[in-house]
Amino acid sequence: MTIDWRKEVEARREDLMKDLFTLLSIPSVREDELATEDAPVGPGPKAALLKFLELGERDGFLTKNVDNIAGHIEFGEGDETLGVFGHVDVVPVGPGWDTDPFEPVEKDGRIYARGASDDKGPTMAAYYALKIIKELGLPVSKKTRVILGTDEESEWKCMDHYLEVEETPDFGFSPDAEFPIINGEKGNTTILIEYSGKNEGNLTLVKFDSGMRDNMVPETATAVVEISGDINAFEKEFEEYLTTAPVTGDIEVVGSTATLTVHGKAAHGAMPSKGINAGTYLANFLSFYDFSGSAKDYLTTIADYVHTDTEGKHFGVNHVDDIMGDLTMNAGVFKFDSSRDDNIITLNFRYPKGLTEEMIFDRIFEKTANTSAKVVQKSGGKGPHYVSPEDPLVKTLLEVYEDHTGLKGHEQVIGGGTFGRLLERGVAYGAMFPDSIDTMHQKNEFISVDDLINATVIYADAIYRLIK
Repeated sequence: MTIDWRKEVEARREDLMKDLFTLLSIPSVREDELATEDAPVGPGPKAALLKFLELGERDGFLTKNVDNIAGHIEFGEGDETLGVFGHVDVVPVGPGWDTDPFEPVEKDGRIYARGASDDKGPTMAAYYALKIIKELGLPVSKKTRVILGTDEESEWKCMDHYLEVEETPDFGFSPDAEFPIINGEKGNTTILIEYSGKNEGNLTLVKFDSGMRDNMVPETATAVVEISGDINAFEKEFEEYLTTAPVTGDIEVVGSTATLTVHGKAAHGAMPSKGINAGTYLANFLSFYDFSGSAKDYLTTIADYVHTDTEGKHFGVNHVDDIMGDLTMNAGVFKFDSSRDDNIITLNFRYPKGLTEEMIFDRIFEKTANTSAKVVQKSGGKGPHYVSPEDPLVKTLLEVYEDHTGLKGHEQVIGGGTFGRLLERGVAYGAMFPDSIDTMHQKNEFISVDDLINATVIYADAIYRLIK
């Protein structure tokens, strides 16, 4: 039986777009301050989950809400289960958008909205792929679940809970990366370097603030400094620094207080070299001045060990594996307040085989041992994950990709962490293509309409080949 998958997708284009726009209109950023027992990671992710499950009920699928933190849409029967893992939560918006990030806009063949490419668009594409298989009444021998998470961008509480109370699929993929396939993912761990806020002298660091999430390159950084010396000279030196660094910024002086702001470039924390870290550039400038106490340690650590180093070389954790590639380090969050004792530098590492979380922690501890720092390993780290290219899952998905693109498929390893790693036989598959523009975790995030449609075609064929 030959199925024209593209024809089937095109027949549902208008409905797919309408449902996606509805989902994109829900601000589903995790908000711990608004979290309740009924909304474990905040009202936005819960609302997006409920809406997606509502679509599944509308279309006649079996659905299940798992305590408002995860859920699934189920089709078919069989002894094996294919899991398709997506997520409806999104990273914070950040500054600089040209449109309202939660009022999706289609312009020049692109859909602009937070979550358009990560991961509401691709998850909707996978859902519509399964919807087509159901509506065509195609025979299947396995069960499929589109499994929806609400905390992928943070701690994966959603999947931790889901897999505790629901059956684990036998194999599957996550539509949350790129084609041809991602069959390997680096390990992922986050380490905090903590400081007290004590500092005094001719210069006092009152505040330093940059970054929103561990897995985002900070685009903006702000510092407030009290200066008892020549503040005009300080202002001039900062302005000169901006002419030599690849950032923009400004300084506001009121009496003896200077407020400095730096603007860099955001990027996904898995690829920090693609961004310009505003936090490290601002700290680097301030490190040339005679601060004291914890402020001096704080700024010096950033300048000496973090600034312009996205491979952990200065900490001595850089490592390269022949298959998985090199370690990456993203300094994602900087918080310093002179009135507090819980100030932090947050370092997120994506590491290949050959390293462990403990090795990374130990080396950072050694490098900061002579400072006032306290090194803390954040919970929830994950080791490297790899599925052999000889696995039938990988072979099938690459075959489908090749059939629909005419391009040669090949294995890939990434630093990003996807739900694909939840399964021993789990991979990431699309929805970006080799020529797609990656705007995940950036301002003006978008997905190409052509990419959305092409991914839906591939997902429909792939899911059917895996479950027929």
